[in-house]
Amino acid sequence: MELRVQDGRAVLAGRDDAGEREVDPHTLPLGAGLADALHEWAKVADAVLRTDTPSDGAAIALVTRRGHQLAGRLAADMGTPVAYADPVTGELVVVDVPSAPTEAETAEPTDDLTDDLTDDLTDEPAVEQQVPQEETPWGTGLTVSLITAAVVTFTVFTLSVGLGETSEWLALLANVLVVGGIAPSVWLARNTPVWRWVAYGVVAGVLAAWLSLLLTLL
Repeated sequence: MELRVQDGRAVLAGRDDAGEREVDPHTLPLGAGLADALHEWAKVADAVLRTDTPSDGAAIALVTRRGHQLAGRLAADMGTPVAYADPVTGELVVVDVPSAPTEAETAEPTDDLTDDLTDDLTDEPAVEQQVPQEETPWGTGLTVSLITAAVVTFTVFTLSVGLGETSEWLALLANVLVVGGIAPSVWLARNTPVWRWVAYGVVAGVLAAWLSLLLTLL
């Protein structure tokens, strides 16, 4: 006897003098609920095959495991080995009559199993894309910051000294205007890749220039 899935229904195939015959499980004297469980499993298996479910997905594994379990129950009820045709892989596995059916093999199909299979069919597989975290380029970044700081320090210091020879208030006003003009851009760039190193350099350069100006006044 062979257990198959055809068009979303469970079919039992066997041979006699007239050749191969296929019968509905409901026509056989099976245990309570076994025929319904077979058809329910076949319906879910057919739905899984019609979707783009990954071959190593949870739904595929549940269908295979449940089919093998039902084949064992069928072999126990019929008292004869059952050839189980896996609807997923197409592999034909002979399930012998269990010597002592376990509680798991004789239990009725639970709602949890059906819910698990239904969820796998109706929901999109949640694929977590693990984005590798980029290592912080400290060497390159600090080099950019150092060069930027040097340029800003030289520019601000030179501008302040040149204007200070004319008027100290003019030099102070120029510093306020320069810093106030670049502050929004530096603030927005503080968390942006690449540009954050430039922002760090600008801040360090302005502070270094101001410190140098204070030292020249002492």
